[in-house]
Parts: sequence; structure tokens; C-alpha cells
Amino acid sequence: MAQIHATALVDPRAELGAGVVVGPWCIVEAGACIGDGCRLAAHSIIKSRTTLGCDNEIGEGAVIGGAAQHLHVHDPGGTLVIGDHNRIRENVTIHRGWNNDASTIIGDHNMLMVGSHVAHDCRLGSHCILVNHVLLGGHVQVDDRAYVGGASAVHQFCRIGRLAMIGGLSRITQDVPPFVMVEGGITLVVGLNKVGLRRNGYTPEQILQLKHAYRVIYREGRRWSEVLEILQAEFPTGPAVAFHEFFKVGKRGFVQERRISRKATLKLVDPAQDDADRADGRHRDAA
Repeated sequence: MAQIHATALVDPRAELGAGVVVGPWCIVEAGACIGDGCRLAAHSIIKSRTTLGCDNEIGEGAVIGGAAQHLHVHDPGGTLVIGDHNRIRENVTIHRGWNNDASTIIGDHNMLMVGSHVAHDCRLGSHCILVNHVLLGGHVQVDDRAYVGGASAVHQFCRIGRLAMIGGLSRITQDVPPFVMVEGGITLVVGLNKVGLRRNGYTPEQILQLKHAYRVIYREGRRWSEVLEILQAEFPTGPAVAFHEFFKVGKRGFVQERRISRKATLKLVDPAQDDADRADGRHRDAA
């Protein structure tokens, strides 16, 4: 049974699951569907045509499922579908799809920090982090386990690949490939997200493969058609497959690497030696 604060306004046509907690001064509109165990903090608003899965936390002042910000208004507009176990903090805004048959979709286990905004028709995967005041324009796609740094803005229709890490104050106007790091401010690729890869269980051999693919993409000065052919031919399996899959459907171009000398090398380390070096470093630290 739901717990509804005396000051909250919950439309009787809304659906609330078991164990839902609705805090003071919240508003839940008609047609909203809130799954089991969700918690709505004070002054949060769940708009119509919004579906929340289970165990979502909605912070103070958040507005979930508002109409698309668009000059041409569709009535009633699309829907918003949010998965399970998301943490949506204070004053976050998420808009539902623009067309009546369109949807904004949020996956599972995401964290949307204070003041971040997800526009209409976006696709946010699972285990993603949007830091404070991130702005996603309409139709943006963010793949699983991506990290978008504070106060970054992502232009409409851009894509961010899985496990990409974007530094704060970035201005994303082109697609960000999977597995890379983008330096904030200059908004250029500065290498692979190696820390993120290791934390997510990628083996030294898999990281080495990604380094080889990265060198083909950014370091060899090849024509783009040739890059795509090499990626498809030389990396038919393993995590590097994701590069070709991502690049072959791009329409906005891709964020480039920070300008460096073409003579610069990308260090390729034997996995066994890499493990030995890290172990040696730990021994020196202990000493």
C-alpha cells in the first residue's frame, strides 16, 4: 500500500505500486504509473503519460515527464518510460516524447545529478551518470555506463557510446565513440577510458585490442572509408567490434582526437608485462 503525505495531490486515475512513498507537496497526474518501492521527495512532480519502474528515487523539485520543449506542440504528446533503480536528484527535468507515438526512454541503475535535463525523445541506457547540470538535447542517445561531466551540453541527435567518459564543461556537437575520454572545455578525445574499462571487468587482452583499434581510428592518418574497412576486417570479435558498429551509422561526424604529432606513439603493452608492472608498483608503494 502506498504512503501518501496529506499535502500531496495524487490523481485517482494514477497507478501506484506497493510501497510507494509520496512526500509533501508532490503532484502525481492522471495516467502516471509508478512502480513498487518508488520514493518521491517533497515538491516533485510526476506528469501524465509517465511510467516509472520499481525502486526509483525522485529528488526534491524534480519534474518528470513534462511536455517536449518544441515550437510545434502535439497533444497529448508522447510518453516517458523509466526503468528500475534510478536515482534522480533535485530539480532534474525529463521530458516525454514529442510526437504522440514517440517515447523518451531511461534504462536502469542510472544517476541523474542535481539540475540535469533530458529532453524529448532521448535514449539513456543503464548505469549511466549525468553530473550536475548536464543538458541533453532532443533525440540524444547515451549508451550504457557512459559518464557525462558537470555542465556539459549535448546537441540534439548526438550519440555517446558506451563507457565513454566526457569531462565537465564539454560542448558535444558530434558523436562520441565508445570507450574514449573527452577532455572538458576543448571537447576533444584524449585516449581510452582505461580506468573505466578496468573497473568494468575488461581484461588486459581486451584493453590491448581496443588500443590497436584506437590507433587505426586516430593515429594512422587513414581515409575514413579505409578506417571502417580495417575495423571490420581486423576486429570481427571482442570489444573492438563496437567501434565499427558505432561508426557505420553515424550522421553527425565524430569527435576528433586532440591534435598531436603524427609521430606520436600509442603505448602497446604486453598484458603479462602490464600486470607485472602494476604489481611492482604496488610493492614499491608498500615499501
